[in-house]
Amino acid sequence: LSQIKPSPITPGPTEGIAMEPLLLPWDRFSSWLHCICVVGFDLELGQAVEVIYPHHSKLTEKEKTSICYLSFPDSNSGCLGDTQFCFRFRQAAGRKSSLGCFLDHFDRDAPVCLKVSGYYYGYVYFRQVRDKSLKRGYFQKSLVLISKLPYVTFFHSLLKLIAPEYFEKQEPCLEAACNDIDRWPTPCPGKILTLPIMGVVMKVTAIFFLCKISSDSLVSIILPTVHEVDLFRCFHPVFFHIQMLWELVLLGEALVVMAPSPAESSDTVLALVSCISPLRYCSDFRPYFTIHDSEFKEYTTRTQAPPSVILGVTNPFFAKTLQHWPHIIRIGDMNLLPINSELVCECLLVSRLFSGVYTAYKPFLNKDEDIIKQLQKGVQQKRPSAAQNAILRRYFLELTQSFIIPLERYVASLMPLQKSISPWKSPPQLRPFNQEEFMKTLEKAGPQLTSRLKGDWIGLYRQFLRSPNFDGWFRNRRKEMMQKLEALHLEALCEEDLQLRIQKHTEVETVDLVLKLKEKLTQAEKDQLPVKPGTLPRLQAHIENIILTLPEDLQGILHKPPSP
Repeated sequence: LSQIKPSPITPGPTEGIAMEPLLLPWDRFSSWLHCICVVGFDLELGQAVEVIYPHHSKLTEKEKTSICYLSFPDSNSGCLGDTQFCFRFRQAAGRKSSLGCFLDHFDRDAPVCLKVSGYYYGYVYFRQVRDKSLKRGYFQKSLVLISKLPYVTFFHSLLKLIAPEYFEKQEPCLEAACNDIDRWPTPCPGKILTLPIMGVVMKVTAIFFLCKISSDSLVSIILPTVHEVDLFRCFHPVFFHIQMLWELVLLGEALVVMAPSPAESSDTVLALVSCISPLRYCSDFRPYFTIHDSEFKEYTTRTQAPPSVILGVTNPFFAKTLQHWPHIIRIGDMNLLPINSELVCECLLVSRLFSGVYTAYKPFLNKDEDIIKQLQKGVQQKRPSAAQNAILRRYFLELTQSFIIPLERYVASLMPLQKSISPWKSPPQLRPFNQEEFMKTLEKAGPQLTSRLKGDWIGLYRQFLRSPNFDGWFRNRRKEMMQKLEALHLEALCEEDLQLRIQKHTEVETVDLVLKLKEKLTQAEKDQLPVKPGTLPRLQAHIENIILTLPEDLQGILHKPPSP
């Protein structure tokens, strides 16, 4: 490792480095990862966190316990060799984010699918090989990257570089990798980032991932995005039901994926969550869930309806515990998984594995036979998996856009007219969302304009408007529109002749105006309001000119920065 010299970072205009504030050691690392953990199996203790890098990283005991259990496949999985998967768990209450000041900036610019939340992702590289020198007869260890960022494809690719080196060279390798990561520029969607790691250079943007094997080689690994899983590979065992699964995810229904391994479980859950993109899935989802999870009782109780959550499980115990759930997806060998007989079995035989969707749900939309035939034809013609994935992802995207466009159009109509914005009055309020008023718009401006699918679109919308996904989407749109109103109000203020206005003001009124304008300027900068270029400097100039009309003693007070 000491002979490997990672390429130095040479920031360019597109790399987002030059404008960064002064960074302390580990600030850059913390903007990508919270920490790296090594989880081993001890005969007396069971799973245990053996190493945490960097050493100063903080994890609560509850978080350590979650990482321990989630970093190992269930005993029935039989994962010999190397396997990769991911999990997700709640961040401890009261913890400050490891992303620090980068979090707000990142989240503001990120597309909805890459926004962070109050959860950590664990990206796992698990190795299990026979070893007669150990009492248990097996070497079992996981290298785990803990991050707030949902860059699934990127972090799995990063692990493929770090983990084999670690298993061969142990801790010095982790220290070197952490030092490399601490030299990376902070994440910035849309910008090209050069990321040296373990003698390899990665180039990453929000829309593609490029990993050059070495600086003098023409060989490259190109992955389509930093976060998307292969939809077709994940849905292949149940692709006759992809449209129904889209509806279930859209409506925030309780779903459980029962799979033979954590890799299949986590990929399928992530595929489900991403199938309604660009709409954000706003409920909880657990790519890999175990009986040791702190939310186990909460999610498996029979005293109330199952919550809006998607769980990925591998332990056969869940077949009994969750058999009352309304929608169950089974992937792989299901010999030992009993199913509630009241559910309708929708199943098929694929690659000798008995898989299916078990539900009594009746879809609102008629089945789209065309996409099924297109995918089946691709299988028969041995069309590359990447092409099948692209077809399926485009299908889901067009379906979601057809559904969301009428909502976008209606919500835009709730915005007050620009002429109603007065610089001397508070910005006007948005009109409230009226469900029946929206339903009436669907006859002339509904999804039938962009989608060939027939069915009960009205019923689907009514159900969606009661879902967490609608609530999350509308809250976000409402916030954006309120910020737009604030921006228009600021722009209207800048167009006014404030000097003329204050001639009619008393000294007290003028000071009050300055304080209010300074407050609006501070808030606008904090919220990154979508104002026209030059608006904020103009407002600052207006404030300065007004202050100059006041007596010197007041000028001195008003020029002082606000107390922290």
